[in-house]
Amino acid sequence: MYRTKTNGELRLTDVGCEVTLAGWVQRTRKMGGMTFVDLRDRYGITQIVFNNEINAELTEAANRLGREFVVQVEGTVAERQSKNPNMPTGEIEVIASGLRILSPSATPPFTIEDNTDGGDDLRMKYRYLDLRRNAVRANLELRHRMTILIRNFLDSRDFIEVETPILIGSTPEGARDFVVPSRMNPGQFYALPQSPQTLKQLLMVAGFDRYFQIAKCFRDEDLRADRQPEFTQIDCEMSFVDQEDVLEIFEDMARHLFKEIRGVDLPAKLRQMTWHDAMRLYGSDKPDLRFGMTFVELKDVLPQGKFAVVDDAAYVGGICVPGCADYSRKQLDELTNFVKRPQIGAKGLIYIKYNTDGTIKSSVDKFYDADDLLKVKQAMGANDGDLVLILSGDNANKTRVQLCSLRLEMGERLGLRDKNRFECLWIVDFPLFEWSDEEQRLMATHHPFTMPNPDDIPMLETAPERVRAMAYDFVCNGIEVGGGSLRIHDGELQEKMFEILGFTPERAMAQFDFLINAFKYGAPPHAGLAFGLDRFVSIMAGLDSIRDCIAFPKNNSGRDVMLDAPSAIAQEQLDELYIDLDNDRLRALKG
Repeated sequence: MYRTKTNGELRLTDVGCEVTLAGWVQRTRKMGGMTFVDLRDRYGITQIVFNNEINAELTEAANRLGREFVVQVEGTVAERQSKNPNMPTGEIEVIASGLRILSPSATPPFTIEDNTDGGDDLRMKYRYLDLRRNAVRANLELRHRMTILIRNFLDSRDFIEVETPILIGSTPEGARDFVVPSRMNPGQFYALPQSPQTLKQLLMVAGFDRYFQIAKCFRDEDLRADRQPEFTQIDCEMSFVDQEDVLEIFEDMARHLFKEIRGVDLPAKLRQMTWHDAMRLYGSDKPDLRFGMTFVELKDVLPQGKFAVVDDAAYVGGICVPGCADYSRKQLDELTNFVKRPQIGAKGLIYIKYNTDGTIKSSVDKFYDADDLLKVKQAMGANDGDLVLILSGDNANKTRVQLCSLRLEMGERLGLRDKNRFECLWIVDFPLFEWSDEEQRLMATHHPFTMPNPDDIPMLETAPERVRAMAYDFVCNGIEVGGGSLRIHDGELQEKMFEILGFTPERAMAQFDFLINAFKYGAPPHAGLAFGLDRFVSIMAGLDSIRDCIAFPKNNSGRDVMLDAPSAIAQEQLDELYIDLDNDRLRALKG
């Protein structure tokens, strides 16, 4: 038996017990004739004491231990004289009577500590060492606990877990597919699923009624902090439900998770906000409601003919930052430079300081008089001591997005984006379609199977851009955690959707004949939703990135630096797959 106890479970009640422990050497300390070894495993750390007066040979062996050696220790549990209240095992130690090295270790490339000296790239290369750190391990334990809670909750609501295939046909609407060549079908390719969307709809046609899956999904798209090329969804579908039925069940699930994981009580009914209101008030379809600073449109408040930047703008909007009228010129210049960054793209920033003594100072004093600026104060609901920040632009949506970035920056600077506070809501009434400048056509905002709002169906022929979708997103702290929609279950309406999206009947049948044909055999009204498990875990853990709640993530270039993937494959494999590489183009890409 390698161990009788773990390194996290011994307490004062175990004093006098003979135990066998195993684990990794966290650190060693020599104090006179005694050597102290902190022995670590997944469950915690136990201090092991080697006493030269009791067994000199054993103590000498302990002195030769290096960091991350794997050892087995036998000994007797004793009460510590110098207790450590910061450790669960801090009241005891084990007086060693035996030591066995199970596996020596080279010196690790970084310290296996909560505050490590390893940079991101180094830790990703040696991810198996990084996973030994308490903080990273705790994230994966949290992920495990959440999946158990989710499975149990959905099982209690009569959902059945069904696995859907990983190798499917390509559906190029939406993000890019990862494609897999087929050796047995030369010149043809599988795709890895971006989601199990059509498959779970077929399960509804098959009568399964309530389905879920903790599903691996794949999208070949540019990466960011909350995006990886492969990710995990809590994927669900239900039959014979309307939108409120879906929102009610998954509000309950979110409420259950927040209570069990963070001890937080979400409201009995979450707020719902339309997409148009979210964009108008926050410039984002995933607004962070932990703080205010909602947008106020000022185009009609400021008088015309005084300042061309405002006069010629399609949109002028501002936010009121409470208590910041004392911002210095340096701070205001920093904010101006922030909004001018290429990734934000504003041309400049207007500020108005409503000082506590009743005076007003602004960057547009030479254009507007005090009465003009007092009208802005009233429209903004500002008080003495507040700072108003204004952006203008010739594209309303683009300017609102820029103002959103400024709002979030101010929230960050003022410490208002508290990771221990949670504000959740549903965004509803999305547009069914959005215009693609690249494709020069309407695209599905979510996917082609989303049900149009029944009240708007007549506009599919006359004004499709105005049609609302029966779609909904679950947003928490400015992060889209999940989303879904009611699905089209009528074949004729589905064909109309394909037509608006520019599909010929032949192309629609080529890509989706299995679904179109299935609808001929009695498709129930159905709806679904998918939460991003990685994002949900990262919110619960208070992380800025999903990477540290995934065991083996990719870097920002989509590479696994530990496995060195993706990588070249042998010519023999390429030949089997009937693939010829354009080496000239590859060399050109590599420069």
